[in-house]
Amino acid sequence: MPITYQKLTAKELDIFIGMRINQLREEGAKEDIDLRPALRDYYQRHMADDTFVSWLALDGGKIIGTSGMSIVEKPPYFGCPSGRIGLLSSMFTDKAYRRQGIAKELLSRVVNEARERGCGTVQITASDMGVLLYTNFGFTKNNNFMQYKL
Repeated sequence: MPITYQKLTAKELDIFIGMRINQLREEGAKEDIDLRPALRDYYQRHMADDTFVSWLALDGGKIIGTSGMSIVEKPPYFGCPSGRIGLLSSMFTDKAYRRQGIAKELLSRVVNEARERGCGTVQITASDMGVLLYTNFGFTKNNNFMQYKL
């Protein structure tokens, strides 16, 4: 059966959240709290106000790949005159399905969403595993990115 793609709906949210947690574990995150309630709250609010979109890859009825993008707005700047930015997250493919072009297709779909929604740029903090996917797609590193953990 061919891989199909669809947008995330509330019906798939529990599975999506589970896959997001698996992704974070795989990336080496320290799991010291139950993140499910916070993720559920975030996704429900931002899906409702259309500032979060996700495309899913399915094999039959089984979700085997995810993508996610939050639309944020900041003051316009020369590199992004709209001020609208797509922040990618939740890019994950089941291990049994990797290296088949699924992540590239999911990435293409969320980047197109960003374009359609007037974003001037798309950003991601890439895992070591994802760097090749994003650079091959055309993403470039921004060495000025910094963060302050609160």
